Amino acid sequence: MTHFLDIHKTDPAALRRMIDDARTMKGARDGRPHGATDDEQPLAGRMVALIFEKPSTRTRVSFDVGVRQMGGQTMVLSGADMQLGHGETISDTARVLSRYVDLVMIRTFDESVLTEMAEHADVPVINGLTDRTHPCQIMADVMTYEEHRGPIAGRKVVWSGDGNNVCASWLHAAGQFGFDFTFTGPAPLDPEGEFVGLARQKGSRVAIERDPAVAAEGADLIVTDTWVSMHDSQSAKERRHNMLRPYQVNDALMARAKPDALFMHCLPAHREEEVTNAVMDGPASVVFDEAENRLHAQKAIMRWCLGV
Repeated sequence: MTHFLDIHKTDPAALRRMIDDARTMKGARDGRPHGATDDEQPLAGRMVALIFEKPSTRTRVSFDVGVRQMGGQTMVLSGADMQLGHGETISDTARVLSRYVDLVMIRTFDESVLTEMAEHADVPVINGLTDRTHPCQIMADVMTYEEHRGPIAGRKVVWSGDGNNVCASWLHAAGQFGFDFTFTGPAPLDPEGEFVGLARQKGSRVAIERDPAVAAEGADLIVTDTWVSMHDSQSAKERRHNMLRPYQVNDALMARAKPDALFMHCLPAHREEEVTNAVMDGPASVVFDEAENRLHAQKAIMRWCLGV
């Protein structure tokens, strides 16, 4: 079964094909209304289940639109609809869904829900996000970087802030796409050592640098994400803000990077917290290209999973 669970679990050649296919499909839609279907209809007659235990805007809309553009249909299910692992075991849910649909995308909290779903499903499963990783986002990010600046191999990517699930998938991508990665943030929020080790084993230079100004020197790309989760308590939010304030991406930090460096953020952004308005809306920012490319990258991932 061809699942897309994490970037480091997918062959680098397959990842490259997906990026290339995404760019081809995007180019083929040039000038076409967003609601129009693609000339090719590789998902015609296919049903895709989109499961959201965790709320979403970009993931939900981009997958839904992508399936429809390719001629398929979607069934959107929330955690409340399914009660995953509560009313019915995840393994039984996976077996049942496999009798109804051709593909499952799941956005969940615990990584074990994703892995158990994939273990027992008879159809491909895509990781739409877990608390540990967010591979679809980084596929769109790599696509976006290469649209603007060419191959990402050999480049320096700097992550400023919290070593969260998006940061983890950037580390996975570093090893698979061959770029270097520097994390700058407070020690309590370092990325998992396992993920750092995976990138280094693949030959990527990975650095942990506490001083954001030093970290940003010579960067080709600076990336950040929100400092707090919607589930954090007010006291937890205040603690995190205090820890992360020195790692805000602002004009001074961007000035340390290369003159043609780009800025990325997976959105939603808390403006004037992790990033200033000047950077978000400035010439280095490609955040809205990233958001659009979720659509194209995920279409390529779905086609790869289904072999169509």
